[in-house]
Amino acid sequence: MKNRLLTFSVLLLCVAELLLVLLSWMLSSLMVDDVRSLLSSEGIRWFLGQYTEMVQSPLLVYILLLAMAAGVLGSSGLLSRRKAHHERLVLYVVSAILLGYLAVLAALTLLPHAILLSATGKLFPSPFSRSLIPLTAFGVLLISMAYGIMTRAFTSVTMIIQAAARGLSAAAPLLLVYLLLMQFCESLRFVFSLSLLGV
Repeated sequence: MKNRLLTFSVLLLCVAELLLVLLSWMLSSLMVDDVRSLLSSEGIRWFLGQYTEMVQSPLLVYILLLAMAAGVLGSSGLLSRRKAHHERLVLYVVSAILLGYLAVLAALTLLPHAILLSATGKLFPSPFSRSLIPLTAFGVLLISMAYGIMTRAFTSVTMIIQAAARGLSAAAPLLLVYLLLMQFCESLRFVFSLSLLGV
């Protein structure tokens, strides 16, 4: 089911991009106002010259961070239902680590003049709100690594790195869809940017 959905999404985005290229060429040939062709010299220069800027965004970083955290979490054994007696004891230690992490975040955000608040003292928007997903991913990594080390699921740094890499590997289909989606959205903005932005 997942493979079919991935194949459908990739094909849909590829067809949509191709249709947009043809539509932009047709509309610009008909001299429709505020439409730029992706097949023109300007369009080709924009697409090739701006491709990196086109696909880079905080969302890409969020996907990578959460994928690594999910990989380490899955490999640590923390989510497994059956736990031996000593693993239940480790859960208490991991819970204490999590509470300590949350206490540090609370001190950085809830106290007066906390350093992660905005200049006006608000929580949203603020440096904290902009770093919420990285902080979440770091918290998941922290408790997963602690649990995995204490239960001997991780016996070396290499195993932790491999677990993070497995998370990235599992997220590879999502990254492919992300790249194609961003490419299509930015192409759409390029073709119709003047009319969309009202300039």
